[in-house]
Amino acid sequence: MKIDMRNKRSLYNSSWDPNKKNVIIIHGFNGAENNKVMVLLRNAYLERGDFNVFMVDWSPLTVYPCYLSSLRNSRLVGQCSAQLYAYLIYSGISKFQLHCVGHSLGAHICGMISNHLTEKQHKIIGLDPAKPLIDLFLMEEFRLTKNDADFVEVIHTNSGAYGENPQIGHVDFSINGGRMQPSCIHQPNIIKRSRCSHFKSVCYFASSLSKRGNKFLGLQCTETCDMVILPKGSNRISLLPMGIETPVWARGTFYVAYDDPDNFCRYDE
Repeated sequence: MKIDMRNKRSLYNSSWDPNKKNVIIIHGFNGAENNKVMVLLRNAYLERGDFNVFMVDWSPLTVYPCYLSSLRNSRLVGQCSAQLYAYLIYSGISKFQLHCVGHSLGAHICGMISNHLTEKQHKIIGLDPAKPLIDLFLMEEFRLTKNDADFVEVIHTNSGAYGENPQIGHVDFSINGGRMQPSCIHQPNIIKRSRCSHFKSVCYFASSLSKRGNKFLGLQCTETCDMVILPKGSNRISLLPMGIETPVWARGTFYVAYDDPDNFCRYDE
């Protein structure tokens, strides 16, 4: 159901449940709210049963191959997404019951929302925030940083290629080193392997939400986080959980080892 922000009663006339927490999901370049990975993420939240989900669809403004246009348009989408955020707060939702999740350029848009607010957001989760041309065309205020929310969590799966390098947020998780994912190595060329790895950030995060998913635990590592070998007999209970269960007091960069045994979402695009 679409929310009409011009109508103060639109939210209350929808299927929104005031007893649940809330999440805003924003897709990336050449994406859409009905893309396979976005549907997977939406359904993972809904299957938990404790979240209202709001999808921002900016697909008409981000069309392949016009990446530079998408970069420019992302600023407008950030402003419009801030209007949605403000509408939800005005409707009575506490900022502590609302967080933004964005993939690729969508992660930077989550950060841009705070540029238009009188009080910054409580929590942002960035899924492999986009790297290409970000340094050249987006100033710091238009890219995701730890200053955009009380707590910023970032999940890296293709660092240095389609995704930004670690140490963006208060907590950064590098899955399998954060660069190339094992389940993507069968792809025929480096571009497809990188693209596959880039989208795995959404898959892994959705898996961490789902009741059928696995527990993702991180061990603190160095800046690069290329590899961590757990000492024999390590107590994994002491490791930091990745995802919405990550405590907001956590700080640092963490390595997550995950072999994706069931290939939770297959890259076939």
